[in-house]
Amino acid sequence: MMLRRILEGCDYMQRMQKDEIFDMDIAGIAYDSRQVKDNYLFVAIRGEKFDGHAFIRDAKNKGAIMIAAEKEFSDAENGYILVKDSRKALACIANNFYESPSEELILTGVTGTNGKTTTTYILKSILESWGKDVGLIGTIHYMIKDKLYPAPHTTPESLEFQGLLREMLLSRCTHAVAEISSHALAQDRVDKTVFRTAVFTNLTRDHLDFHKTMEDYFRAKERLFTELLDRNGTAVINIDDQYGKRLASQLRTLSPELTIVTCGLKNGADMVAHNIQVSFRGIRVTISYRDSRYDVSSPLLGLPNVYNIMSAAAAALSLGVPWQMILQGIRQTGTVTGRFQKVDANQGFLCIIDYAHTEDALERLILTAKKLISLPHPSLKKGGYQEKPRIITVFGCGGDRDKGKRPKMGEVSTKLSDFVIITSDNPRSEDPSEIIRHIEEGTVNKNYVIVSDRGKAIQKAVDLAEEGDIVLVAGKGHEDYQEIQGIRYPFSDREILNEAIKNKRCLSDIR
Repeated sequence: MMLRRILEGCDYMQRMQKDEIFDMDIAGIAYDSRQVKDNYLFVAIRGEKFDGHAFIRDAKNKGAIMIAAEKEFSDAENGYILVKDSRKALACIANNFYESPSEELILTGVTGTNGKTTTTYILKSILESWGKDVGLIGTIHYMIKDKLYPAPHTTPESLEFQGLLREMLLSRCTHAVAEISSHALAQDRVDKTVFRTAVFTNLTRDHLDFHKTMEDYFRAKERLFTELLDRNGTAVINIDDQYGKRLASQLRTLSPELTIVTCGLKNGADMVAHNIQVSFRGIRVTISYRDSRYDVSSPLLGLPNVYNIMSAAAAALSLGVPWQMILQGIRQTGTVTGRFQKVDANQGFLCIIDYAHTEDALERLILTAKKLISLPHPSLKKGGYQEKPRIITVFGCGGDRDKGKRPKMGEVSTKLSDFVIITSDNPRSEDPSEIIRHIEEGTVNKNYVIVSDRGKAIQKAVDLAEEGDIVLVAGKGHEDYQEIQGIRYPFSDREILNEAIKNKRCLSDIR
């Protein structure tokens, strides 16, 4: 593609070059010098750890024939493109290079602290029940129809994001669903993208190591609705959340032409959930919308999924999906990896792994377990219950992330659980014992122990569990690694749980 076409609509200044340079043919785009090939355009962006400007010479040696950068520099045979903001430039360049794929796809973006992944999976299931070919971009993996790709980030850098959308079109997808993280919005990764529908799930404390304040965090999320959502599109907003209520109010004032659908458990929302029944087999709920009522059933567990179901249903309605297909898609949504996922090996007590890594998510997880624990579980032996079954929670906090949430998670876990095992999560560059110390500062009861080795912590929880108990292993969910001092070691909570159950069974047999 000609450089002239790639730079259309992008904010740049030319440096040290003749106009005919804009007619050069660009074979590809890269922002990582290691990915550069012959005749590439290299965009030097500033990352959280590295500055791409330091690798311009490497990129040229690899074959880059044009550079886009924020800094002026010498040694530019063909000249270079000077941009005010490399990330914004990259988003514009990527969108042009991949020929504006979001203008052809029917794209839904889902943002919020919790619930993004499950909401996208429910919506994908609904659209597929309607007979559509669907792509998905999210935390667990990226999907083009049923083909899976690894997901290094919830929302990838703009070059990969636009490339995935183009690949979806080439694979004949008509619809796409994407989790849109606050980092992606703050770093302009989805700029120039057109969203037909945008969903706001909730906003609770997280990522303040990056955003610094909740206001900055909210402002990042807000961009999806105020800058990237098609003016003829639809905003789906959970107004039981205080920030969701604020967002809906702002949009009504700032964007009166926008269609807004609000969701909640309280009267006043456009879509309201009633008669909620939660069991080990799933959820049954009645949803009211526009003077009609719909009986909904789902194999997903817990009250938080009622909100996710409503968000997905409202988004589907905005895309023209009939209610019959919406109900079918909700029923057919399978377990989402690492989201209230049961590990069942007929062990006589329930084991759950969940991605909960914030105070709010951990609280919701434990409260969901408290609702379930009084109900009979189909896999348990009759009469095998303790008089008072317990909730045993295993969790830790990630290193190099918001330290302020650590004591809050210590508080909510010891307040709501019967017993807590505080352990390590992904310590990254931090000392695990220091992270645990921060968690311990918030504990409100002495119903906990510290087992810093996560594998041993999970084994201890399983060894302590008796008939009818619920063991919650929180924080890592779908992740299959543990990051320690920059190295990712293989580690799966699900695999460790299964092994722990097997070990307990073997020990029982010996006894």
